[in-house]
Amino acid sequence: MALGSSAPEILLSVIETLSNLGKCPGELGASTIVGSAAFNLLVIAGLSIYAVSKENDTDENRDMETDDGVKKIYDMGVFAVTATSSLFAYIWLFIVLVDQVVEPWEAWATFVFFFILIGLAFAADRYKASKTKS
Repeated sequence: MALGSSAPEILLSVIETLSNLGKCPGELGASTIVGSAAFNLLVIAGLSIYAVSKENDTDENRDMETDDGVKKIYDMGVFAVTATSSLFAYIWLFIVLVDQVVEPWEAWATFVFFFILIGLAFAADRYKASKTKS
């Protein structure tokens, strides 16, 4: 889902980067990716929250302990890792781009942060699963 919704922005960024090799990079790639991420984080999350209502809560397999129109996050560990990582990503982006130069070590660190996020989310999920079995 994430790759499908971000594929156009990634493709635009790759095309612009390849067409401007050795030159000053343009603003198109970074702007589209940051804009898409902000849209996904804020607007889609907001609409998803707004869409929860008693009228839409007709699933017979839903949790009967909660009121109609109320949704719960059962795995707060993974949610907390993801939410914290999202905030960190914007702060890291600001730190990297404040001097308007992306150093190779900053690019590699950003790439490594992705795998750290995946590892932390997986660990939080496994921790929750181990506590549920006990």
